[in-house]
Amino acid sequence: MKNKNNLATLSIKTKCDGFINITNLLDEKLSSIISEERINGEGVLHIFIMHTSCALTISEAYDPTAKNDLENFFDHLAPRNLKFITHTLEGSDDSPSHMKSALLHQSLTTIVSEGKILLGRWQGIYLCEFRDNGSLREIVLKYIPDNR
Repeated sequence: MKNKNNLATLSIKTKCDGFINITNLLDEKLSSIISEERINGEGVLHIFIMHTSCALTISEAYDPTAKNDLENFFDHLAPRNLKFITHTLEGSDDSPSHMKSALLHQSLTTIVSEGKILLGRWQGIYLCEFRDNGSLREIVLKYIPDNR
């Protein structure tokens, strides 16, 4: 999607389940919105993922073992062998992927300062893929600049 009204789409092809740090991709897309629309780099960025079997989250991005622990935590919370699961239309990972997704976010809102997403020192934004085989994921960004 071409930047229009400070709106853009980021397409990411995931390969398998796991947490993917997308902070740099989001910053690049934000930078193109700001430069193409010729708007200031101070404002708010809304990030929305258009799917129900993946999610977005902000978490530690410095130590990879933190990401691994999160992935294992979600597998523990929503294993495939729960006796009550009936929604398996797309496979045994179908219902657990929706359960995991419901615990996180389909949208995030972040502050933008000097044209960059404002995060803490160790933070990163992750696309959390919960399907075994991955998929093409669409993330919509809406940037709202401060009035200056």
